[in-house]
Amino acid sequence: MDFRETRTDKILEYLCRIILAGTLVFLIAYWSRIPDQIPTHYNAAGEIDSWGGKGMIWFIVIMSWVMYLGITFVEKYPEIWNTGVKITKKNAEKVYRLLKYLICTSKLIMVAVFCSLAVFSALASPLPAWWTAVYFTLLIGNAVFWLVRIIMARK
Repeated sequence: MDFRETRTDKILEYLCRIILAGTLVFLIAYWSRIPDQIPTHYNAAGEIDSWGGKGMIWFIVIMSWVMYLGITFVEKYPEIWNTGVKITKKNAEKVYRLLKYLICTSKLIMVAVFCSLAVFSALASPLPAWWTAVYFTLLIGNAVFWLVRIIMARK
């Protein structure tokens, strides 16, 4: 099934690209001020529990781009998606459109999370206490929201 790109699709895609590009620009511009040792891992409370060389920041950036490109590739092939509901001629377009929104919004959340981790690492800063709770709430809330809509659309 081939989808026409909607305005929402374009906005979500541009937001991902702006976050990814903005993170790259920030890291390049800020590079000389990044300490030699940066946080490479945070615990659930946002406290730094592992340190590494400043070059490790590129691992986070590369992983952000790999995830972005991988999810973008998967978006293009709805026939490989696990829908969780029976697809019929009657519901196919609606279910696949909702699944595409689930994938696109999840991609935006993941890009934002990884890029924010890169920025916090560059600043050698612990994560705010609310960061993990907000991230999980966004990710789980997003999935629940779209999955409920998909289940409702299966009829």
